[in-house]
Amino acid sequence: MEDFVNGLNNILWSTPVIYILLGVGLLFSVLTRFLQVRHIKEMVTLMFQGKSSNAGISSFQALSIALSGRVGTGNIAGVATAIYYGGPGAVFWMWAIAFIGASSAFVESTLAQIYKVKQDGQYRGGPAYFIEKGIGWKWFGTLFAIAALIAMAVLMPGVQSNSIAVGMNNAFSIPQWGTGLVIVAILGFIILGGVKRIANVAQIIVPFMALGYMLVALVIIVMNINLLPEVFALIFKSAFAIDSAFGGIIGMAIMWGVKRGIFSNEAGQGTGAHAAAAAEVSHPVKQGLVQSFSVYIDTLFVCSATAFMILFTGMYNTQAEDGTYIVNNIPGVEQGPGYTQAAVDSALPGFGAGFVAIALFFFAFTTIMAYYYIAETNIAYLIRKKNTKMAMLILKIVILIMTFWGTIRTAELAWALGDAGLGIMVWLNVIAILLLTKPALLALKDYESQKKLGLDPVFDPKKLGIKNADFWEEDYKQDSDDRL
Repeated sequence: MEDFVNGLNNILWSTPVIYILLGVGLLFSVLTRFLQVRHIKEMVTLMFQGKSSNAGISSFQALSIALSGRVGTGNIAGVATAIYYGGPGAVFWMWAIAFIGASSAFVESTLAQIYKVKQDGQYRGGPAYFIEKGIGWKWFGTLFAIAALIAMAVLMPGVQSNSIAVGMNNAFSIPQWGTGLVIVAILGFIILGGVKRIANVAQIIVPFMALGYMLVALVIIVMNINLLPEVFALIFKSAFAIDSAFGGIIGMAIMWGVKRGIFSNEAGQGTGAHAAAAAEVSHPVKQGLVQSFSVYIDTLFVCSATAFMILFTGMYNTQAEDGTYIVNNIPGVEQGPGYTQAAVDSALPGFGAGFVAIALFFFAFTTIMAYYYIAETNIAYLIRKKNTKMAMLILKIVILIMTFWGTIRTAELAWALGDAGLGIMVWLNVIAILLLTKPALLALKDYESQKKLGLDPVFDPKKLGIKNADFWEEDYKQDSDDRL
């Protein structure tokens, strides 16, 4: 099985594929005139505007759910793995894919808002919905929904739970199966409460965990502040094959930086679009901008915190393509959370293992919550009121089983399955958002025009010639009256 999955990943994540993904992000950046730079102030302002309703959640809650998915084990284990295979230069390429990927996140999240629906009393949306309503290909929407369901409920939860279990075992000698039972019990309680409970938990845990993690990283950076120029020079030289030690693995630096960057920030993957659709906003671009900023939070802040802790302390190994070591600073330590634990321990003795294990628990656990919500949305798309309760119950059971199984299987298989699930979703979603670039750009132009007039933008798809945006044509005014 592992050989088959690795073979699939070699196709999904081949070198040409990596460059295509970079190209798509760059294309959207140019077409939106680098909104990720122009609208940074607007992004931050919008995060804290808007309120939840009976059908939807607030912009901040939607951001928190999206960040739950983005900020996970990729921010700790994924960064360490990228450095192991690609060297310090991989960090630069993680930054690069985050910067240009912010525009991809904007496009997919704006489309999710444009084509969202009110279903079973709550807002639903995401790639499956905007593929069917925007492109008119129901078969393609169904294909995405099935792929997302398999990825979110079966393939990817194990990556997160495995990292939690390994971290807890390393730090506290807790058996991995014991950690699995605890995760399943807490997760079961939360997902039984539906999207509202998930949103309420996420908006409390996500800011707390991210700020706490970055604070520890800042302490370690300050303790080693004299190394700041050296570390930045190492990252940039390694990224462009200027450094003699890492010059031979520039291709690996790009591949692993982009792959782990996408795994972490999920820009272009379509996952963040599901949460974006649930937000209560007056114009789709508002949530598109908020979701765009979430990519920065994930990669430029949280992933960078991990990278800096590892590089400032020198607690990493890097392997050449032939299996020899370019750097072997911590012999015997497996790539992943162990690097971050060693880094924190070297600066704050006795603190590293426990701190990283707890951080991993919060990061990865909230990601599994987000996976459930995404899977639930795609079940709702596929079933549409046919035995919905039974289907949701089966989904809950499946994701709990796969979460537990992930805690006891090997890390290599867990990551391989996760990469395969991610790769399939990325490709289906990228094709869709490329075909639907026009509605997203029309919405952006409309939003900016209304802002210039000093208005609080309100979306009217008919005025823009956007078809099948049924919610905005039929339900938005009624929902506005209900809010009043």
